[in-house]
Amino acid sequence: MRRPLIAGNWKMNLGLGDSVRLAEALRTGLGSVPDRDVAIFPGFVSVAAVARAVDGSPIKTGGQDCASELDGAFTGAVSATMLKSTSASMVILGHSERRHVFGEGDAVHAKKLQRALDAGLLPILCVGETQAERDSGATSAVVLRQLQAFLDAVPTLAFPKLTLAYEPVWAIGTGRTASVEQAAEVHALLRRAFRERAGAVAEDARILYGGSVKSSNIAALMAAPDIDGALVGGASLQADEFLRIIHFQRN
Repeated sequence: MRRPLIAGNWKMNLGLGDSVRLAEALRTGLGSVPDRDVAIFPGFVSVAAVARAVDGSPIKTGGQDCASELDGAFTGAVSATMLKSTSASMVILGHSERRHVFGEGDAVHAKKLQRALDAGLLPILCVGETQAERDSGATSAVVLRQLQAFLDAVPTLAFPKLTLAYEPVWAIGTGRTASVEQAAEVHALLRRAFRERAGAVAEDARILYGGSVKSSNIAALMAAPDIDGALVGGASLQADEFLRIIHFQRN
């Protein structure tokens, strides 16, 4: 059985002090989690302080994105090596907001993946369709195209380091959640496609669900055979709610 991962993406929320206080509250309230992993992704300016706040606990810390370039004249960008120097161990890549708000395409995210792996960061690779793409029946084509761009960018030896995340764009921050059946269908599709490229490695790869995850729906989502955790947005900003999600009980 794959070990679940519950990850909190704080997005562009919380200053340094509030980020540290939230991290400390999570550390205090976490207790024992021997059968699952936990990670939090604060804004870049808080990553180092949050990493210190959870040091020695089971909570891992990561960045919400990294640059596609190694270094140089890219004002405002954060390289993978910079991120690694903050004690981050993970990074989110290909998030829908990077794709649809910032206009970054598959090729950019593939290059970011190369930089992240070179820096020693473990990536969470996001794929997902818009409402219009789902309505037009293009879900499979979209998520498979996004996945293939990632897989084509790295050697097969790197595949065991990859975590996938399915995040339907229409369910992010909207209060709408894909039904368990809808989510499970796409997760199974991703697993099959990954298996075609990676063989048995795909059976151990974690595929997270992201899209208005909360304590009231996490157990039902986690009951699906190919859903191995959650990439949580707004609910991860509330310590009590995020802890309830982390401590979900299997059905």
